[in-house]
Amino acid sequence: MADPVSIVLVHGAFVDASGWQAVYAHLSDEGHEVLVVQNPTITLEGDVAATDQTIAAALHPVVLVGHSYGGAVVTQAGDNPKVKAIAYIAAFVPDAGESVAALNAAPADAGEAKAPVLPPDNGYLIVDPAQFPQAFAADVDPAITRFMAAAQVPWWLAAATAPVTRAGWKAKPSFYLLAKADRMVPPSAQRRMAERAGATLSEVDSSHAAMLSHPREVAAFISAAVEAVA
Repeated sequence: MADPVSIVLVHGAFVDASGWQAVYAHLSDEGHEVLVVQNPTITLEGDVAATDQTIAAALHPVVLVGHSYGGAVVTQAGDNPKVKAIAYIAAFVPDAGESVAALNAAPADAGEAKAPVLPPDNGYLIVDPAQFPQAFAADVDPAITRFMAAAQVPWWLAAATAPVTRAGWKAKPSFYLLAKADRMVPPSAQRRMAERAGATLSEVDSSHAAMLSHPREVAAFISAAVEAVA
């Protein structure tokens, strides 16, 4: 590759960065430098800072990849001058002044579902553990998703309600992988956000956790984004 590009992976709410393991392996085997952000998910500002720190450690210009709430993080961190492009996977794509909570307030289309998030407990949010396996990753081994439900990372309400102040997709090429069987972020909402951002749109027949159930397809989507800007 004449102009090498690094890949930075940013996870979403309720989970940690380990969900990227299979995608990381595929991309690394292709010869990419791949870095993974471990977000605290306490404040949007803190998650953007963690992402900026990882971007700074990359050897090359970066394609920044966000899943779910990570889409808000990469939207703001995408303004970093080292970022060449932003890739979204079943993710929220806010504009400046919008929060994930505001985007999530829009009703789902008929036949679609929204995340079964429980009311805040001392300021933290989690997905109803009984509904987590089907809502988050119905196409993943239930033994894995039951553990994920029990091991959720509580999401601080302030991170969900904080508005993005900069929208990197307004100045950088963007790419979107829509999860057609998503029961956390409605597919119709994903399409609207992708189209508003002018993103190159791809689709995968997957639950919200596309990186777990379809890692090869997710890696191919990211590789295509890299090739488009390399």
